[in-house]
Amino acid sequence: LAAMAFPGAADAAVALAPPESVGFSSAGLKALNDEMHALVDQKKLAGVTTLVARHGKVVNFDAYGMQDTEAKVPMAKDTIFRIASMTKPIVGVAMMILWEEGKWKLDDPVHQHIPEFKDLKVKAADGSLVPQVRPMTMRELMSHSAGFDVDAGYRDAGLSDTDLQGMIDKLAKLPLAYQAGTDWRYGPSVNIQGYVVEKLSGQTLDVFLQKRIFEPWGMKDTGFYVPESKAGRVTRIYTYENGLITPMPARPATTKPRFLSGSGGLLSTAEDYWRFAQAMANGAALDGKRVLKASTVELMRTNVLKPGVKVDLYGPSMEGVGFGLDFAIIMDPAAAGTPQGKNSFYWGGAFGTWFWIDPTNDLVFVGMIQNLNGSTPTGGTPPMRAISPRLVYAALTDPRK
Repeated sequence: LAAMAFPGAADAAVALAPPESVGFSSAGLKALNDEMHALVDQKKLAGVTTLVARHGKVVNFDAYGMQDTEAKVPMAKDTIFRIASMTKPIVGVAMMILWEEGKWKLDDPVHQHIPEFKDLKVKAADGSLVPQVRPMTMRELMSHSAGFDVDAGYRDAGLSDTDLQGMIDKLAKLPLAYQAGTDWRYGPSVNIQGYVVEKLSGQTLDVFLQKRIFEPWGMKDTGFYVPESKAGRVTRIYTYENGLITPMPARPATTKPRFLSGSGGLLSTAEDYWRFAQAMANGAALDGKRVLKASTVELMRTNVLKPGVKVDLYGPSMEGVGFGLDFAIIMDPAAAGTPQGKNSFYWGGAFGTWFWIDPTNDLVFVGMIQNLNGSTPTGGTPPMRAISPRLVYAALTDPRK
């Protein structure tokens, strides 16, 4: 109601707090922006948007470069990005809403909710098919340790060439890649969670997310497609030729896709995703709207992997990093080689978008770029996920504030 008092208040820009009021140095944040701008000026990125908040107050919100280098459309604070796997934590919240409602339990066998997955076989090291030692659980489904292979393992299966039920039917005919709980593989688990959300809620995934998460938390530009009226705000995707960025031909979806990908289908803005991340930093509440209990957020950011099971996104296993329910967790910052606070929880997207929530320092960061293979170390994109924490924590000069 308060927003109604001021015409256009809902569209007002994010208010910035003085950096020094929450322990940041203005000069340090300028150094962050300068380094981001330099990557654009060197044509390593077309454009970049970053947002830094502490104690719920935004102290730096910067958009620089081009959303479309051919049409000369500048990057803006309300530019819309394909957030790819940053969809996953949002679907995790949807799952936990239903968990709080008693619709499922962490130790339920997945086949209790997806009967098609009962008695799946497991591909053994010698290629033979063996029974599951025990059924996969919902906890394992939410931590990429249920037995499903990496996405590349399903390349020929066409899992997303259909709808969510069609994906389940295809997976039900294929063997699992390992015994539940014994490995971490980044595959179709959150698309499967999207199916579970639909089944247990009786709503399509887009409607459930809109009603239960996006509307309460004011995420007005997040969805599986954009209306034509917003299509001009969606950034191009870029790739590299001779080490320099070049735009790709790609149009955003302006009609609802048949396959609603809980693993990677959403588009969003830096501000919308900050609203999500800030709500999670606050224990799942924002602007007086609570979506989960604070204790449920703590559960989501608690490691559930068994000892010896390592998060392994791009090859070498990631030391000091655990995995909870649709979030990775910095359990040991020194081992992880990062200045981020202990228990920071985070994820990123294939086009290079990234964020983290640091409960130790009460800090939230969101970064948005849009490159093909923008998150892979070998894709040509600068290592944004290493560059940004170094600069952000260098700028946090008085963490006691």
